[in-house]
Amino acid sequence: MRYAYGLTTALLIGGATASLVTGYPAGAQVAQNEASEISKVVPRAGAPASFADLTAQLQPAVVNISTRQKVQVAGGGANPFAGTPFEGLFGGQGGGNGAPQTREAQSLGSGFIISADGYVVTNNHVITAEGKGQVESITVTMPDGAEYPAKLIGKDAASDLAVLKIDAGKSLPFVKFGDSRKARVGDWIIAIGNPFGLGGTVTSGIVSAVYRSTQSGGAYDRYLQTDAAINRGNSGGPMFDMNGQVIGINNAIFSPTGGSVGIGFAIPAEIAAPLVQKLIKGEAIERGYLGVRIQPVTEDIADSLGIAHNKGEFIQMVEPDGPAAKSGMQAGDVVVTVDGKEVTKDQTLSYIVANTKPGARIPVEVIRGGKRQTLTATVAKRPSEDELSQSFTPDGDEDGDAFNNPPQKQEKGVIENSLGLTVTPLTATIARQLGAADGTKGVVIVAVDPNSDAGQKGFQRGFIILQANGRPVTTAADLTAAINAAKAEGRSALLLRVQPRGQQATFVPVRLR
Repeated sequence: MRYAYGLTTALLIGGATASLVTGYPAGAQVAQNEASEISKVVPRAGAPASFADLTAQLQPAVVNISTRQKVQVAGGGANPFAGTPFEGLFGGQGGGNGAPQTREAQSLGSGFIISADGYVVTNNHVITAEGKGQVESITVTMPDGAEYPAKLIGKDAASDLAVLKIDAGKSLPFVKFGDSRKARVGDWIIAIGNPFGLGGTVTSGIVSAVYRSTQSGGAYDRYLQTDAAINRGNSGGPMFDMNGQVIGINNAIFSPTGGSVGIGFAIPAEIAAPLVQKLIKGEAIERGYLGVRIQPVTEDIADSLGIAHNKGEFIQMVEPDGPAAKSGMQAGDVVVTVDGKEVTKDQTLSYIVANTKPGARIPVEVIRGGKRQTLTATVAKRPSEDELSQSFTPDGDEDGDAFNNPPQKQEKGVIENSLGLTVTPLTATIARQLGAADGTKGVVIVAVDPNSDAGQKGFQRGFIILQANGRPVTTAADLTAAINAAKAEGRSALLLRVQPRGQQATFVPVRLR
């Protein structure tokens, strides 16, 4: 089970109800959730007095999934038998010298059968080893306890979907995808899965939200939210509506505690069903890509720029020579529409672009310097998740962000401005000491008031301020002028472009006092 610990940074695939045809020569097979069957156990109006009949109808198609993995772990201490004939008997593969050792591990998850001949849908993270581990085998366990080795047909990290195949030598009970676009907040749902290895567990709840973005920045950051209990091991299991249709695939939870707190997320069927068919057919899954690192327009950013709250997304960084850079997009721009679609918290830039066909030329409307302008971008093909993690980091925060650190004690000094900062011009000598690139221009922070907004956001001595509200800053007077201009325009915050030591420059809004 994946965890979403905050709601902070998505793509609507035009998919409807999907019945996956696999050509299994089993005659006229009927899905467990066929309308004619479900109507026998659920009244047309609302939920049944009990979910028992509905569960009995659907549960045969829900399976448990387990993997056997080889993982590397840190080696132990020195081998007391080193140099003796017994050296190899007690030290494991690491030889007892602190070298990495290989251990066997297992993982558990859920899935559901979508065809009589044994195609099974689950989450990619259920059948993928973490770190340097390697999955050696995948086993699917039926509700009656029968176990079958599974073959991996296809997986997709961006959508967190995977398709397996089992050969039971007979026709299997299966279910079909429904149309998640018809889901409404307040609709009853049930979830069936394998939480904590407890197979065949059923929980019920309602749809708490549709098209919920967790602000994780992924290509498919758009979920159905539910208050049904979802826990470790529920990943990959189905979310059924009262028509018995699979409208979602349980995927992640928001949890400060590690257990269910009533906020679970499921991949909508309208996204999952077309991708599952592509994986079964072995077709490539292509997504659009612009090459920008973005963040939501927070209240502080909106106030510093004098724009509306909760509209658009802010560009922190543009990939050099990427599609966005070639279109003229710049760090500091606020993207408000893409291809005529408004950018919002529920319809993010990542989502819209990823669902745009590579090669398409699309208009992108941005706010720059308080004025709107329209650029034309040619969408590229999105690299794989591994390629993205090894190079440019799009649509999210980078690891080691200095502004995620708690404020540290600063040297005392006279705080010279409404930001709670004391600055000095960046000389060539100071630039070398800070490891800044040749030609960098700005001012260096020499003291921070820990009680100021800047102090609370992690500003530290040695950070370089490059810009203030889009204006270059090379002296303390430049910074003061930017502060005065913001106050004159009635703004309560200032947008600074700051370069922490050893890191790339980033934009941070700071409240004035």
